[in-house]
Amino acid sequence: MLAKRIIPCLDVKDGAVVKGINFEGLREVGDPVEMGAWYGAQGADELVYLDISASREGRSTFTGLVRRISERIDIPFTVGGGISSLADAARLLDAGADKITVNTAAVLRPELISEIAAAYGSQFVVAAIDARFVPEDGFWRVTTHGGKTPTDRELFSWAREVQERGAGEILFTSMNHDGTRNGYAVAEYAALSERLSIPVIASGGAGSIGHIVEVLSAGKADAALAASIFHFGEISIPALKQSLREAGIAVRL
Repeated sequence: MLAKRIIPCLDVKDGAVVKGINFEGLREVGDPVEMGAWYGAQGADELVYLDISASREGRSTFTGLVRRISERIDIPFTVGGGISSLADAARLLDAGADKITVNTAAVLRPELISEIAAAYGSQFVVAAIDARFVPEDGFWRVTTHGGKTPTDRELFSWAREVQERGAGEILFTSMNHDGTRNGYAVAEYAALSERLSIPVIASGGAGSIGHIVEVLSAGKADAALAASIFHFGEISIPALKQSLREAGIAVRL
């Protein structure tokens, strides 16, 4: 049985980790390198860093940051935010990132996934999917631009397409659950895991250890990603992993 992974997510703006709701009301949480090193020491399996600085200057700052992270941190880390070309991906992978994640740009131009996978390998490409269940439509509608812009794509068909195009993992965030702290979209993760042959990372809705236990067991997710509950010390990774072990879920301690 493959071990399930616990992945803290760090949003980075102007060189600092920040946290807000839908990227608004941001406040600084800490230094991304120091926080990453601390999470590694606590037992995090991987990290995700998202560059939310839109400017070209922000991209330059983030590339330098990725180099510093790679020199300091000894667990795998994924980076994303504004990656819209093979050159963008190359810049970050060459700076030391273990994987990159693409979202809006891949929806707008799906060939991007194939191009990065062909150049670097599927194991370097994480396809992030933000989707919202729309009752009047009766399906999970894929969104872009941080969940703000609806598209005509449907969650499960888009997930199959990104797998076929060469993505090595899928990071699905339910926009219905994100920020609620009421639990993950468990049924949808289970359905994705059953339909796909690549790992599925769960994101959106974590508020307790029980929520993470549920999405990694009943939800069949391969990994759970969260931010606030880790950043503000509400849940410690050692305590979480011990609870997962006690629930019969394989994790690395």
